[in-house]
Order: sequence, then C-alpha cells, then structure tokens
Amino acid sequence: MFRRRPPLPPFPPGGLLVGGAARDWLRGAPPKDYDWAVPDPAAAARAMAESLGGSAFPLDEKRGYWRVHLDGEAHHDFVPLPADLNDDLLRRDFTVNALAVTEAKKILDPAGGQADLRARRLRMVSAANLRADPLRAWRAVRLEVTLGFRLEPETERVVREVAAALANSTLRMPAAERIRDEVHALLLHPDAAHGLKRLEDLGLLALTLPELREGIGLQQGGFHHLDVFEHGLEALHQLLARLPDAPLPLRWAALLHDVGKPRSHTVDAETGRTHFYGHDKLGAALTTQMLTRLKLPADDIRHIARLVEAHMVPLPAGDKEARRFVHRRRDLLPDLLWVMLADREAARGPSSSEASRHAYAVAMGRVLEALEDRPAPPPPLLTGGDVMALLHLPPGPRVGEVLRALNEAVALDEIRNKEDARAFVLRLSERASLR
Repeated sequence: MFRRRPPLPPFPPGGLLVGGAARDWLRGAPPKDYDWAVPDPAAAARAMAESLGGSAFPLDEKRGYWRVHLDGEAHHDFVPLPADLNDDLLRRDFTVNALAVTEAKKILDPAGGQADLRARRLRMVSAANLRADPLRAWRAVRLEVTLGFRLEPETERVVREVAAALANSTLRMPAAERIRDEVHALLLHPDAAHGLKRLEDLGLLALTLPELREGIGLQQGGFHHLDVFEHGLEALHQLLARLPDAPLPLRWAALLHDVGKPRSHTVDAETGRTHFYGHDKLGAALTTQMLTRLKLPADDIRHIARLVEAHMVPLPAGDKEARRFVHRRRDLLPDLLWVMLADREAARGPSSSEASRHAYAVAMGRVLEALEDRPAPPPPLLTGGDVMALLHLPPGPRVGEVLRALNEAVALDEIRNKEDARAFVLRLSERASLR
C-alpha cells in the first residue's frame, strides 16, 4: 500500500525514531524532520553535528531538548528517552503518531497505529489526550489534509467537543503562535481550501478566523457564482492551481482579498442591487487585525494587507497606463497580479464571460510587458536637496510631492535627463503658485 521505505540516517547510540518521523518512514515517505528519543540528548546532538557538519543547539535546556540543523536537510530533534516508552507513546495525540522504531527496525506500536496507517485512518489515542492539548484539534485537520487520511467518527466527535469547549471557555485556547503554525501547514498544502472547509465544519474556523466566516451565505451576483466565503476559498484554489509554490503571504492575500465585503454590504433600495463599497480598504484593516492576532511577522502583514487593499485597482487600458501602473505599485508586483487573476478566475457568474476574461488577460499582459521592459525603477534624476535648492523650499511634504511627480514622469519616459527634470520641477511649481 505504501511506497518502499526510505533509508534512515545512522541512529544515535541507544536512540529511537519516534512520532511523526516514525509514521512517515513507515508510510514510505522520507521524514520531513527527525525526532529522536535518546539517553543523552545533548551528547547525541553534538555528536551528530560533529559527524555530519551541522550545528547543535538547545531548544529547551531545562527539559533537555536539543536540535541539529544540517545544511539543506531536515532538522533533527533530540529528547530524553522516557523511563516507560509505551506510557510516553500512549500520551500522544493520534495512534499514527504513537509509534517508535528501533535501530534494528523493530516497531513499537502500543496504540495500534500501524493498522490505522494501512486504513488511512486518523484515530485519537484517547479523548483525554485531545483535551489535554486542544491544539490537537487543529492538528487533526492538518493531518487529514496533508496525509490524505480521514478522521474516524469517534475522534471527529471529540474534536467537535473540544472546539465547543474552547468556544465556551471550558477549555483554554492554545497560544496564537501554535494555531498559526497549524494554519500555515494547511495553507502550504495544495488542497488548502479543503482544509479550511474542514476547520469550518468542525467548529474551529470560528476560533481562528471568525471574520472570514462572515461571508458564509452572503451572495454577490454579477460576476460571482459563489458566496463571499466560498469565493475566497476558490480564489485560493485558483491561485494554487496556477502557482503551486506560491509563498504564504500570497496565499493569505488570495484567501482574504474580499474579507471586508460582509461589513461593507449594502443593497440599493431602488434597484435592489448589492454593493460592497470600500470593501478593499476595510478588508485591509481586517486583514491586519486578523493576522496580527495570529502573530504573523509585521512585514508579512503589511504586504498582505496592501495586496488586499489594492486588489480592486483598474488594470491599464494602454501601454502608458501600464507603465504608470508598474511605477505606482512596483513593490506589490507580481503578487498583486496573481491575487487579481485568482479573484477573476474564481468568479464565473452571469456577468462573467470569455470575452471579459480575455480582456482582463490582455490588460495583465500589458502590465507584465511594462514590468519586463523595466524590471527596476529608473535612477532618480534629482534629489530632495536638488528640489529644495531649485524651488527655495525647506524640508517638508511639498518636496516629497514634487519628487513623486518627477519620478513618475521619468518612469513614463516623459523626462530623460537632468535638464528636462529641472524644467519639469519649475513648471510644476509655477502651476501650483497660479492656483
């Protein structure tokens, strides 16, 4: 049923391969990372780092956890060998993770994980284990999607119970960083949209991204054939179908691009038409709130929010407009185009047609040609000091306004040398003084 088992690296003295690493090896998949239970984690980590040319460092000195990074390879984690290995394995989340392999390839399986592996079944070791660490509810969805397994009914029932207990504060929410990591593991999978649907089905999405759920059942009409929630999932799906290696920020932007629609929803009393005025700006603000709550890096949050805010900008109708589009949004490209394409391909309502999608593709082509023609911005012809000297201005916002206008004119090939740049600045100042 599974592929041929891959070779394993040399075992640390007295060590066992445990948990997900043992599971993956038994499935015939090279472990993404290696988890070792050893008598002396520090000594084992240093010995591996020395023999294989990696670096060893403590993850948690108090508990004796160590890690080894090897260049271009999976990392290796070392934890103390428990006094009662079976008892340790039986405290884990799912039977397929409650496994260990000895150097002689003997398999330790106190919970029946091998049978569940063969059946592609995700079964809890015990309900108490899931409640002891509620993050395991999110992990259940992640493992379903990434392993292609299915939760067995009793385990699914307990996962729903855990979600309900978290919602009513009977159980304590896991740290946001831990939830984020599970969500990111889902988003990095090709079937990420299905994973998000499973979070919703099990009651976990309301605990993770409640704002995203506000689009459930909110119909849009026009270009759209899906409600706002399903449209976001479909946009993510369309992105990954075209760009399987899309980075996480781009995946987030595709998913959240319309998150502002539910709160900007209005209906024209006379025509009955639905509108979502300002949903791009509101969506950017909500995106910032949501991803800050999940502890994403600040730079990623800013980039994602800017993509959400910009996803409605009109595409250019001509070559000059395409150069202007690139100049004004260069730091968002090509990500912005990917979000816009995913948005358009996820909308196949009555107003959508092959002709409209073709026109959209032509406009995108203009932007790509302009970006290819000038992959980097042209060097500035004048500095802020030059502008201040020329116009006898003190430092201030007016200098920035002039420079922005000048640099855009340069980007549009309207100005090609310093002499023309100085003349442009003087004309700009003269027009301003005449107002």
